[in-house]
Amino acid sequence: MPTQPQPRLTPQDYLTWERQQETRHEFFDGEIFAMTGASREHNLVCLNIAASLHSQLRGTPCEVYNNDMRVKVSETGMYTYPDIVAACAELRFEDAEVDTLLNPVLIIEVLSDSSERYDRGAKFAHYRNLSSLQDYLLVAQAECRVEHYRRQDLNHWLLSEYRGLDDMIELVSVNGRLLVADVYERVPVQP
Repeated sequence: MPTQPQPRLTPQDYLTWERQQETRHEFFDGEIFAMTGASREHNLVCLNIAASLHSQLRGTPCEVYNNDMRVKVSETGMYTYPDIVAACAELRFEDAEVDTLLNPVLIIEVLSDSSERYDRGAKFAHYRNLSSLQDYLLVAQAECRVEHYRRQDLNHWLLSEYRGLDDMIELVSVNGRLLVADVYERVPVQP
């Protein structure tokens, strides 16, 4: 017996449903995608980055959030949960719930085998539509490697790659920096 096609959700239907869920789900083009769990290494890298940025951003107009702050790419309609996201000055949210950020300046994704292709490709293509976004970092969890995409102008991004524990990543968007050794503290990575 053929199954009936599932009706596509509206963004408002998604938000209403998502706000009642215990687990997180991304949304694009009327479809919902469940978020999977993360490894120990993934969690440590995220916590290390968030802790470093949090302490650096105290007393500034910037805020940093770890994996539970939803981001909407208004231009494409995608709702997603970056591993780390930061916004500065006049933070804009979708509605009074203040749980869907519209103007991030920094997004960091920690790569896993299941997400790497998406984070590098389709997801970054969506993120590039955020005019506020200045820095996008892809952080490996099994090896010492951080890729930093820095916006040069509307359609041009400069890639810098960091592989040494002594490397320092300058994040102009939040007036901060990340020492690669701090990113990988307690994480068994290959040099």
